[in-house]
Amino acid sequence: MQTKFLASAALALALPVAAQAQHADHQPPAPVDHAAPISAQMDHSQMDHAAPTAAPMDHAAMGHEMPMGPAEGSGTARLPAAEGMMPGLHFDLGSGWQGMAHGYGWLVHSEQTGPRGDDKTYVQSMAMLMAQRDFGGVRLQFRTMVSAEPLLDARGYPNLFATGETANGEPLVDRQHPHDLFMELAARVDVDLTEDTTAFLYGGPVAEPALGPAAFMHRASARLNPEAPITHHWFDSTHITYGVITAGLAGQMWQIEGSAFRGQEPDEDRWDIESPRLNSWAVRATLNPSPNWAMQVSHGRLKQPEALHPGEDEARSTASVSYNSGNGLAATAAFSAKNRMPGDTLTAWLGEVNWDLSDRHTLFARAENVTNDELFPDHDDPLHDTAFRITKLQLGYAYSLPLGEAFTLSLGGSAAAFIKPDVLDAAYGSNPMGYTLFARLALGQ
Repeated sequence: MQTKFLASAALALALPVAAQAQHADHQPPAPVDHAAPISAQMDHSQMDHAAPTAAPMDHAAMGHEMPMGPAEGSGTARLPAAEGMMPGLHFDLGSGWQGMAHGYGWLVHSEQTGPRGDDKTYVQSMAMLMAQRDFGGVRLQFRTMVSAEPLLDARGYPNLFATGETANGEPLVDRQHPHDLFMELAARVDVDLTEDTTAFLYGGPVAEPALGPAAFMHRASARLNPEAPITHHWFDSTHITYGVITAGLAGQMWQIEGSAFRGQEPDEDRWDIESPRLNSWAVRATLNPSPNWAMQVSHGRLKQPEALHPGEDEARSTASVSYNSGNGLAATAAFSAKNRMPGDTLTAWLGEVNWDLSDRHTLFARAENVTNDELFPDHDDPLHDTAFRITKLQLGYAYSLPLGEAFTLSLGGSAAAFIKPDVLDAAYGSNPMGYTLFARLALGQ
């Protein structure tokens, strides 16, 4: 296990550290207009929203001195402008190209109690490189994001009442699966149509379609939460998709977009790139009425997304509101309805908040309520395919401190309680709990 920890951390931080030597003396950035040159703002995927960038990119030098617009989340999702630029190392690649490197590694110990509980110490990780150039009214961006999590056991880590995907041919229940090696291999081009309107095209062999809010690890409201939501497969399961093409129009306060993509979730071979297919679609509309707010509604039709439900398509509808005060408080509220076709409609609610009490101290919380019919995958079990409404309540704390000019270390923990039907006592116990302790090392202040 120690070898896997070291390998994970090395891969997660290797690319950013290699780039550190190049980040030199850039001036603070001019505000970026996400409605026109959206791609001029770096993607906030896996971002550390805690503090400013280690060396911000000089967008003024690129000829973009523009009013502030919405921040970019995962894929083409928008976040409140108050979330600002992501931290990391920003550097000049020459010939007009600008680069950015970011990464993190989490060392986590999880204890989940009750008959179905388990404990595990594990590493989550990510490394990201991006490059972009302005050609005068047209901006081009390339994105690469990888993870060392395939080094984990195929069963991932314990997370009571979480379901989705498989390991060693068996359904994953009360577990969170590891991420794939390739989390994003994509490009984006933005073309100015008018002073306030931009057309964009995004996609690649590994990307995220226009469905749902920004994925959980990309939101400021979940920045220091070490656990994936148990509603992950209602809101976020498409954040790694093999084959995506998205086209859209954007203004300062709005964005509309549509995607064609592969509906199937990634298989349990976490090392490969699966064959892209454009067999599913999604549409999304986003409103940013002020720098503090981002609101989206989306709907998609997914072709046989889950290996556990062969022959079943899915119609998924989501709505969410994200808030960022710009002064340490971030929150998200979201709803999703997952309609299996044929099958039932299963709904989920989520609320989460991250509150920086100071530069060092942070409180975070998450409340989820979901109807799940995958808790008993054995066809011979009398509760097989029975839908249960589960509530998870989680509260946590983190202490963060800078390590030099490039890294931030956060130490913390969380506790979770569950509200469930009494009929589940035999499987889960009368009062199951979840606990985590973690250390998070991130590139960027």
